[in-house]
Amino acid sequence: MLTGWASRIMQTTCCIVGGGPAGIMLGLLLARAGVEVVVLEKHADFLRDFRGDTIHPSTLQVLEEIGLKAAFEALPHQVVRQLGLTINGEYQNFVDFRSLKPYDYMAMAPQWDLLNMLANEARQAEGFTLRMQHEAVGLTREGELVTGVEVDSPDGRYTLEAKLVVGCDGRSSILRAQTDLPLVEFGAPMDALWFRLPRQPSQADDTFATLGQGHMLVLLNRDSYWQAAYVVPKGADARLRTEPVTELHRRLVELLPRLEDAAAAITSWDDVKTLNVQVNRLTRWYQPGLLLIGDAAHAMSPIGGVGINLAIQDAVATANELAATLAAGKRPETSQLQAIQQRRMLPTRLTQAVQRALQRRVIARTLDEDAPPVQLPALLRWLLQFQWFRRIPARLIGYGFRPEHVRLPVSPP
Repeated sequence: MLTGWASRIMQTTCCIVGGGPAGIMLGLLLARAGVEVVVLEKHADFLRDFRGDTIHPSTLQVLEEIGLKAAFEALPHQVVRQLGLTINGEYQNFVDFRSLKPYDYMAMAPQWDLLNMLANEARQAEGFTLRMQHEAVGLTREGELVTGVEVDSPDGRYTLEAKLVVGCDGRSSILRAQTDLPLVEFGAPMDALWFRLPRQPSQADDTFATLGQGHMLVLLNRDSYWQAAYVVPKGADARLRTEPVTELHRRLVELLPRLEDAAAAITSWDDVKTLNVQVNRLTRWYQPGLLLIGDAAHAMSPIGGVGINLAIQDAVATANELAATLAAGKRPETSQLQAIQQRRMLPTRLTQAVQRALQRRVIARTLDEDAPPVQLPALLRWLLQFQWFRRIPARLIGYGFRPEHVRLPVSPP
């Protein structure tokens, strides 16, 4: 429990900043292991449009390991077993999750439902506290040691002291900005415009991408609607928004003529959100008393929808390494924080390398209106006829590099 409110100084063992997938999962795992943990979330709820809603097989496996797979199955979700790609009017099945083990599908579920489920489960553990509308605005230090955070709340500002602060506050991390941790920016050739389009039950149920000369569209099947991402060259969003929204309609129909009726559902640019695509990573994720994970440590391209799943993998690795130390009320050694980075850096590097290659060789060329139309090499088209070959990208997307497994109790102590 939090103590010291009257003096505006409060204490806990572990302070987690950010109530996204990494933060809530880490809080749940640590609390179940007997750690006193406070999660700070600056918003009043988890409701955000166009957050990552893909739940990959690696995350499904984690949910099973912590005894929450059945609870997840009760949430509204869709099952995706194949991913397709249409290039210049020709459809190609590209990713086939079928026959992967232990889970042969990817799920699509609203992220707020997943977070609410995890948070409700975490509240069953005695040491867990989730503070909504509590925003960490700065770090507190004693010399080089991070000792806690300054927090803005509806009741005013206070200091939360902790043995460890974990930053899970995303690609625009406030905590990261207050350190001198070196960030390497790789850049991206695109941004994404996110919006919803109505979907008829008779339409194809595959989740797929469509590439045409100069533009690209991703459609994610959400049952009654398509969650759509129209991919534009980096920085082109502001220029496009000076046009009537009917220009977006025209582009969508040019790329996929059957969307003519659905595109009219976008009545203004207010219906369209912009994702500023970033690809970067810290070369060091920690300082004494502080650890950054998830997007705060490594922003991922939306390619493959792997960001949420890497963040959860980071959380599992962190809990496995630190739970015993924190449960004993001790401050983790810097060497333990370093060990977490060392374990998670390889999957991060490899995943970003694949994403950056696809950005250069496929997306940048697709968005260049003056470049020849992108074509799949004949050998690749031939190989994609075979399910065993389509399982290779499915394995990389679904389970990734070095998937983590929970090594902690699955129920509250």
